[in-house]
Amino acid sequence: MSVEFISKTRLQLTIFGIVQGVGFRPFVYQLAQKDKLAGCVYNDGSGVIVEIEGDKVALDAFVDALQNSAPPLSRIEQLNVKILSCKNEIEFEIVKSKNSSVTTLVSPDVSLCDECLLEMNDKNNRRYKYPFINCTNCGPRYTITKTLPYDRINTSMAQFEMCDECRAEFENPFSRRYHAQPISCYKCGPRLVIKNIDSDTVNDTNPIEQCAQLIQNGKSIALKGLGGFHIVCDATNESAVKQLRKNKHRPTKPLAVMFLSIKEIKKVAKLSKKDEELILSRERPIVVVEKKDTTFLADSIAPNIDRIGVFLPYTPLHELLLTILKTPIVATSANVSDEPIVTDEKEIVKKLSFIVENILTHDREIINACDDSVVMSVDEKTLFLRLARGFGPKSFFTEANCKKKILAVGANQKNTMTLVFDNNMILSPHVGDLNSLEAFEYFEKTLDTFKKFYNFEPDIIVCDKHPRYETTAWAKEYISSHADIELVELQHHYAHALATMAEYSLDEEVLAFCFDGTGYGDDATLWGGEMLIASPQKYERVYHLQNIYLLGSEKAVREPRRVGLSLLFECFSLQEILVMQYPLVKSFSISEIKTLHTMYQRKINSPQSSSVGRLFDGVYALSGNIDDLGYEGESGLIIERMAKQSASKKNYTYIIDNNIISYKEMVYEILEEESSVKIAAKFLNTLCDIVVNISGKYPHLPVVLCGGVFQNKVLVAKIKEKFEELNIKCYIQESTPVNDGSISLGQAYYALKNSQ
Repeated sequence: MSVEFISKTRLQLTIFGIVQGVGFRPFVYQLAQKDKLAGCVYNDGSGVIVEIEGDKVALDAFVDALQNSAPPLSRIEQLNVKILSCKNEIEFEIVKSKNSSVTTLVSPDVSLCDECLLEMNDKNNRRYKYPFINCTNCGPRYTITKTLPYDRINTSMAQFEMCDECRAEFENPFSRRYHAQPISCYKCGPRLVIKNIDSDTVNDTNPIEQCAQLIQNGKSIALKGLGGFHIVCDATNESAVKQLRKNKHRPTKPLAVMFLSIKEIKKVAKLSKKDEELILSRERPIVVVEKKDTTFLADSIAPNIDRIGVFLPYTPLHELLLTILKTPIVATSANVSDEPIVTDEKEIVKKLSFIVENILTHDREIINACDDSVVMSVDEKTLFLRLARGFGPKSFFTEANCKKKILAVGANQKNTMTLVFDNNMILSPHVGDLNSLEAFEYFEKTLDTFKKFYNFEPDIIVCDKHPRYETTAWAKEYISSHADIELVELQHHYAHALATMAEYSLDEEVLAFCFDGTGYGDDATLWGGEMLIASPQKYERVYHLQNIYLLGSEKAVREPRRVGLSLLFECFSLQEILVMQYPLVKSFSISEIKTLHTMYQRKINSPQSSSVGRLFDGVYALSGNIDDLGYEGESGLIIERMAKQSASKKNYTYIIDNNIISYKEMVYEILEEESSVKIAAKFLNTLCDIVVNISGKYPHLPVVLCGGVFQNKVLVAKIKEKFEELNIKCYIQESTPVNDGSISLGQAYYALKNSQ
């Protein structure tokens, strides 16, 4: 930008965005020194304030450099310029932070930078092998922050008084560690120890080496990371991995594996260019990639599927451990099923002593829990499965200044929350499934954290329409004692569509394919195979999948053969089914089939669902897979793996009648197939054809793909290929989760667009 001034002018620049804790003030200071400009820079609740004085040419260059050469971790959302009276100062200085109403954005945690890695490996450096090395360009942020502004006194580093050497770096504007709030060293920083749960002994002599020895001996260890504890073991030791699965009651759900280098990852995985970019990114997410046929890793890391979650070390502690081990490690979240990640060693002792005997820990408190992010690439684009460490909190700048404060509380599964105030929309990191008291307490704690960050009290609360969602119950209870707060209940799949629209700032009408596992529909049935014409103001359900009866309700979600049997009940008589010789039918006794048929006929404990996710379960069972599912989405991953083994371009027959997509003809044709891989391929081809067919009926509308089903890499690739051929404009989320992790974002976008 260019601003007209007289020969000498003083400007006040107010900079909004992620500009605290990212080296922004020393960057400003160095720019001012270079151009011999006078004034000052300081943090306040709004962001960064710069008062700068000099001639027009120098000020123009200064403002241009601010916008185009800012530090790598910063993000300027808005820059306001105001002309002030000159003070005729001759020096530029960094002054103490000033408190005001808080609107600056908290920064996500960042992985170890290359400069710190070099120092950590330098025998002549005073931080040689120091497990907490960091600088302005890396290290903890969100997870150690109690309140804003982001100053050491407001973090869990407040208890560690800096030594003289660290303070000299901290106060030097030309140092990489200038105002790096977690700065420390061996003299003044956190203390790393290894604890034995049984003997209650604590040892700080070579704790990393001790931990490595235990892992090499086949043990599982609890290790304290940035946002919580990992349970780690040797990923090449089948016995150790099996024992971890048994102890954690996690029979088949894939385990993430941390490697020392991308070279090691390439031994076990086929990587695209985008996969490599994501793995090497400073956020260091878990990246879901295609497995190679190799015996390097334990077989039970990711059984029955052709994918594996891989990532690189993101803390100096992980880096040091892997350097000693020279083998990859399983690094899975330390938690009990349906509970949040553990952040305190006392909880490890209390809840996870049946998994680990030893804890590698330290005394820097984790203030805000934050799990690992999970992503994958589709057609060289990013697709988020879980937005957390490195990416969250995720902030959006909104053009319209929101006059009211909006809180969207999200879904029950993969919960997140979103806050809207002023020009900011902030999506929290992944909270998780709210299936336990502990999980809901974590939801409330996270909400309290964000309210404290931003002095936030909502004027509007948005929740899901589902009457049994914990978030919905919480919202209704909250407004019962806050009569001045408006409550908005929003349909689940409409929120999915709006989340995509929020990411791309869409105001236009779209055709949204909302395919997922479940969501409460306007007709009190469970939706999940919806085609909506949607705008930020309204939606219309124009097509949907034929309903499936879920025999036994929640049992049907865990036992896909019940869904498969329900599909047969829709197509055949009881007598015809009883004589069938398919594995699905033979997996039930005659009496079980008769009982389930009675439930189906009388609609007893058999809710109706239009869910494409449940259709996946049914096709999984019809193709001969009768095992119970070990985790959500397993049937989809197995179908995806099988589909890749078939070159079939054909699809099954489906009929659209009265805006309902019937699957009956497909069931008949599946039962005639002899190959399960062909069933899988033709099923995905059928879903692709449905999407393309219905999109063709609305040529004037851009298409939105949203919901957990679109985590299926093969399906998305097929649809995008067809859309490119037909020149159909398509949106799918790239910087936020396509699953329920973005429901709160869609809810917030609706309120933002309808509350001005």
